Amino acid sequence: MELGLTEEQIQRYSRQILLREVGGEGQKRLLHSSAFVVGAGGLGSAALLYLAAAGVGKIGIADSDTVDLTNLQRQIIHGTRDVGRNKAISAKAAIHEINPDCAVQVFEERLTAKGIRKTLRGYDVVLDGSDNFPTRFLVADTCRLEKIPLVSAAAIRFEGQLMTILPGDGNPCYRCLYCEPPPTGEVPTCQEAGVLGAVVGVLGTLQAVEALKILLGVGGVLSHRLLVYDAVKSRFILGDRSANPACPLCSAAPNVIERRQKREGGKKQNVEPNRISHRS
Repeated sequence: MELGLTEEQIQRYSRQILLREVGGEGQKRLLHSSAFVVGAGGLGSAALLYLAAAGVGKIGIADSDTVDLTNLQRQIIHGTRDVGRNKAISAKAAIHEINPDCAVQVFEERLTAKGIRKTLRGYDVVLDGSDNFPTRFLVADTCRLEKIPLVSAAAIRFEGQLMTILPGDGNPCYRCLYCEPPPTGEVPTCQEAGVLGAVVGVLGTLQAVEALKILLGVGGVLSHRLLVYDAVKSRFILGDRSANPACPLCSAAPNVIERRQKREGGKKQNVEPNRISHRS
């Protein structure tokens, strides 16, 4: 034993341990850390592979969908033999092939708003790789309420965007930038508009980088910025984000719950009717 790591671990993570910002202590920190990935699709595939390879000790995966042949162009954690298999189960098998050090918790069923806080509670960071707005807002709201750092990304066609949302006053939340989901059908999906698989991989990999920096406590993250990737023009664009004093979630007078109640006709029992769906 050296540095509190086994000889096999020292060899496995040797290139990472060489980094001054990581070292043996940082590697131990990763091994005792946890990350939850919402969706084992295109974004989640790349993020999960790198989180596992880096030695994150516990990884949670939520995805109720099964692998389809059309997924394989971008969802690289799955293979042809996984077609028809639940994505979370398929991803777990791939993670264990890469790194048996990782404990993987899977959620094959759809997660309701009623249970999502309990599901995410206790994880050190959440990565959102979902492909629909109700899920994105539900995950973002939950992370804010549970005070969990969130790394959110999206991609379509040849473009993508990435941001990190940290808990705490002064840190802009997801709704500070996007107050409400757009009307259904206003924004096309990848199924409708298409997407270059490698673009999704770039954004998923960047999600993993942001999450690993959070877990290690090194470097700056995109907590007050929005990163946009344009593959056609080969450029990254950074824009500033700030807290919205009128934000419906994190302002001094939040009204997200009231808005949900109004949409549901004032029925209190339906304040959080959303269901998480993972079709990426």
